[in-house]
Amino acid sequence: MNIKNISFINILFAVFLTLLIIVLSLITINLRPLARWATYQTICIENESIDTTIPWAVRKCNGRSKVYQVK
Repeated sequence: MNIKNISFINILFAVFLTLLIIVLSLITINLRPLARWATYQTICIENESIDTTIPWAVRKCNGRSKVYQVK
C-alpha cells in the first residue's frame, strides 16, 4: 500500500470512528451505576410483589411506602 493512495477522507473517517469509540466507551462506563440500581430495583420488586401488588412493591422499593416513612 502506498501512502500517496490514502485519501484525506479515509483519514478523517478513521479519526471520527476512533473518537466515536472513545465517547461511547465513556458513556458506557458512566451508566454502570444506573445499571446496578436497575438490577437492584428489579430484584426488590420481584421479591416484594410475591405477597403484595406490583404498585405497592414499587413504592416500597423506592422508599415511598408508609412502612418506611420517617416520623
